[in-house]
Amino acid sequence: MRAFFPSHFEDTLRLEGTTVWMKNGYTMSYYPYAGGHVEFGKRVGVIPSAQRLEVKKIVKAAVPAGTDDGIERGSRQALAVFALPGAAALYATPIGYMQGIEEAYYCDLLFFYDDPHTIYDQWPKEVWAAIDAHQVKPGMSELETRMAIGQKMHVDGPTEGDRTVTYDQDGKHWTVTFVKNRATAISASAGAL
Repeated sequence: MRAFFPSHFEDTLRLEGTTVWMKNGYTMSYYPYAGGHVEFGKRVGVIPSAQRLEVKKIVKAAVPAGTDDGIERGSRQALAVFALPGAAALYATPIGYMQGIEEAYYCDLLFFYDDPHTIYDQWPKEVWAAIDAHQVKPGMSELETRMAIGQKMHVDGPTEGDRTVTYDQDGKHWTVTFVKNRATAISASAGAL
């Protein structure tokens, strides 16, 4: 997977006019972007895994106190302004922050720079159909499951592929038991963990 290790705001500008896919699904809040401003008080939700984002520009904005969007607030945040495929509305999601001379950017952790369908082209089409529908199906591996339902998870053991994992999709929870890196038991519920 490609990475570019941005260390300054100017480095992130290379994302303008590109298409990226959310790698760290169901962790990053996004907000409407209108009139040159991020509308932090109108959180839309969290960006699903493998969601395609058409990055229009990168902006800086001060984040209101009390806003928890998944990235440290600092004095300002860097945000990617994007459109969803086929939609005219613009949204913004944080990609880093600035505080004095300190800057931190998480683009490489947040985004695939190539379509994950081509990165993981060895996965069967029925697995990709489940991922695109944000569903987990019996037989999926932990990596395939993370791609489908997100990175925000609680695990009951240290061995990937042989444990039970609970995934949090912004209030919807999936509990999946893996044996020999295949999902064997799946349940979904709503509410707090």
